[in-house]
Amino acid sequence: MNTRRKLVVGNWKMHGSRKGNAELLEGIVGARPFGCDVAVCVPFPYLAETAVALAGSDLRWGAQDCSAHEQGAYTGEVSAGMLHEFGCRYVIVGHSERRAYHAEGDPLVADKAKAALARGVTPIVCVGETLAQREAGETEAVVKRQLSAVIHTLAHCASEMVVAYEPVWAIGTGRTATPAQAQQVHALLRAQLQAATPHAPGMRILYGGSVKPDNARELFAQADIDGGLIGGASLKAADFVAICRAADAT
Repeated sequence: MNTRRKLVVGNWKMHGSRKGNAELLEGIVGARPFGCDVAVCVPFPYLAETAVALAGSDLRWGAQDCSAHEQGAYTGEVSAGMLHEFGCRYVIVGHSERRAYHAEGDPLVADKAKAALARGVTPIVCVGETLAQREAGETEAVVKRQLSAVIHTLAHCASEMVVAYEPVWAIGTGRTATPAQAQQVHALLRAQLQAATPHAPGMRILYGGSVKPDNARELFAQADIDGGLIGGASLKAADFVAICRAADAT
């Protein structure tokens, strides 16, 4: 039986405004309590206001990326130490958009995860295949390679990360992996983690491919799916809350 507490994380990507964010967060806070862990990962400029808006609640916040470096001449970068100072609980690393648009490879993603953990911020490590890779039968090889790099770099600390499986072909396309397809990859990732750490049964693996209110419950009911990394649906309080309720029910 899966006793892992579900986790639902909103990834706002490059969306938001001060007024819109305040209304969105107010809607989420007002829907409490939830029976799952809930967090939002927001653009860097909004971290301080998000921290204030969520202060005193059981909701958590985080960022969408961090540098692999602690400090230095890295113009435009943000360190994990800076995120920690703003109370970030989580940081997304290795999102498919970072890998595709910023040429982030597996070693860099692993170094970012290590930097985050060193400053007490939990990395949400994203893995996933493109449509071409899936159609070529390479899904298993791709996700195992991506996760292996992080496991190797984190060593005994690997159990402290959260993993997110995001099939690239199902992000922002309206397409979603079937619950069975998603569970198959989650089970594969769980087995890989079990080979690396005795704490694998307690680690959370999120699904991150176009989760919506109408498909969340069936996805979250799968044995190895422990919640979701939510993109577009996290920008509407009603939709995000509905997804959190779906997690509550599984």
